[in-house]
Amino acid sequence: MGKVRSRRTKKSAVDNVGDDEDFSGTTGVVDSNVGPDEPPAFFGLVDSNELTYFHQAEQTLNLNTFSTPEERAMFVSSVFQESRGKELKLVTNQICSKLMERLILDSTLPQVHQLFNSFKGKFYQLSKQKFSSHVLETFLVRCASYLEKEILSNGFQEEYEDVEDASEAITLSMEEMFIQIIEEFKPHFNKMMLDKYASHVLRLLLLIITGKELPSSVESNSILRNSDDYKKNFQVPSSFKDQLKEILTTINSSQNCESFRELAINPIASPVIQLLIQLEGIVDKNRTIWSTIFNGDNELADPKDRSKESAFIEYLLSNNIGSHFLENAILAKRETTGIYVIQCLMEKLKNKQQLEILDQLIPIINELIVNNIDIGVKIIDCSIRNDNYEKTQIVDKFIEFFNKGSSDENNLLENILKLETSTLCSTKDDWPTSEERRRAIFYEKLMEFDSEKVLEITIDNLLSLDDEILLKFCKHGVFSHIIEKVLQLRDFIPLPKRKVLLNRLLGSNSTNLVDLACNSTGSHIVDSLWSFTFKLNMFKERIAKALFEHKDTIKSTIYGRMVWKNWNMEKYCRKFNDWKWDIKEEEKIYNEEHKNIKRASDDTLDSRERQHKRSRVRDRK
Repeated sequence: MGKVRSRRTKKSAVDNVGDDEDFSGTTGVVDSNVGPDEPPAFFGLVDSNELTYFHQAEQTLNLNTFSTPEERAMFVSSVFQESRGKELKLVTNQICSKLMERLILDSTLPQVHQLFNSFKGKFYQLSKQKFSSHVLETFLVRCASYLEKEILSNGFQEEYEDVEDASEAITLSMEEMFIQIIEEFKPHFNKMMLDKYASHVLRLLLLIITGKELPSSVESNSILRNSDDYKKNFQVPSSFKDQLKEILTTINSSQNCESFRELAINPIASPVIQLLIQLEGIVDKNRTIWSTIFNGDNELADPKDRSKESAFIEYLLSNNIGSHFLENAILAKRETTGIYVIQCLMEKLKNKQQLEILDQLIPIINELIVNNIDIGVKIIDCSIRNDNYEKTQIVDKFIEFFNKGSSDENNLLENILKLETSTLCSTKDDWPTSEERRRAIFYEKLMEFDSEKVLEITIDNLLSLDDEILLKFCKHGVFSHIIEKVLQLRDFIPLPKRKVLLNRLLGSNSTNLVDLACNSTGSHIVDSLWSFTFKLNMFKERIAKALFEHKDTIKSTIYGRMVWKNWNMEKYCRKFNDWKWDIKEEEKIYNEEHKNIKRASDDTLDSRERQHKRSRVRDRK
């Protein structure tokens, strides 16, 4: 559950005292871990006679030479009677604290209430003290066992044995008692996370109120490691969910991204943050702590914190404490956190290791992108960096996933973008959502990755849209980028297909074109049509003519004026032949560049072939 804590007293050098001071069992314990504004927990000294008695009692319980369980119970009861009123100074004493742990393990319900009444108001101070913190952990576990019995028996109450003032001692149910303990801790949760003893108490408290399995031991020297109450989980009341929610609210309200990240790499606080991340999903679907620490995808987060996320992840991977934190964060939210870590690894590792990751991810791509479509983009990027590694298999996997359960198996546009439920068909002029943006980015990347099959399907899907929807698509703040990407991939589209697509985009008259040119989003598509009409000069002149005929409308908007400039319409109006000459020059330059690229490619192939022949000759020799 955490790092090993020892009960051995250590000699510490005190600056203002020249000698080493031995904190023996008869001295008051000074908690060196207490902050300057908080006095150490001190509840008096155990005198020598008391120390002798309680030390012998501890040895007697440890040897367990009792003939019957009843005899042991009577002995425990007598020691409890002797300890009445002395509980606080006993639990803060090294030797006597061990006795108190043994007594708690054998305690009856009235005896638990006796201890609660003694500890009430002092739980926080006890949690910060070296020895009493162990006693407090044992006490919490014992309370949890009685709480479970109370739930199972619908209001369980044990027989009041020979305990004085039993009716006064037991005035609360175990549920109410536990809630009072939590309420005492609430104002101090942030301090407890940073305390080397209280942090253990806080983690145990969180495990109990969430009904999680308790660890087999709190620390290596604890007498609890053989207790039946450990290595099990207890039933807890439903009201504890509200308590967990309040705890998380208290912690979240006082922390921000930077402070949470500091706590994540703090050797004391990190295990607490790990546990909170594991448990917050019970009552917080948004997982506020996790989302605050890993906020790279959160558009509402501080841009400075988002920009530092990659550096933070890299630091976690290189730090012992950070790596443990990252491991538990992955296990707590695998579908998002784990994927984020894998994304970083695919970017940072060497090519050989990247290929090993791809080999493991490709067979399960469909499972990965269910909750996080961004991983699809990273897998494509990784494949591109490695010479389109397993390109065909990756594309087929994506198409299979998005077509699954669809009535139209080749309608990738609908299956990926979810057009029917998107803001495309909204009548409220809603802004595009972040989910639509992520899906559109993935679609663009997929088309760029496979400029044959996916691109062909996409064009067919666009052509199948009716004119009104296609126009909305071109003016949509996110989906319009997909059409821009199609226009940019003109070299992979046959001329007949380009002509059909142009006719659909331009419409039967020039109304659609003018509407797009004057629109903030559609104007980008009209700009892209210049290069898309390469070697289709009839369409280029048709577009220019439409712009010229509606020049007043075009020039009345800032977006229209940008289109007018990008299409070089001033030259079209004044020097039409020069405008056409520029088009011819553009084609000529393209042809020359294309020849040079082809020549360089052929030279590379020839050199590889010559090298291969030389190697074959050497092999024969």
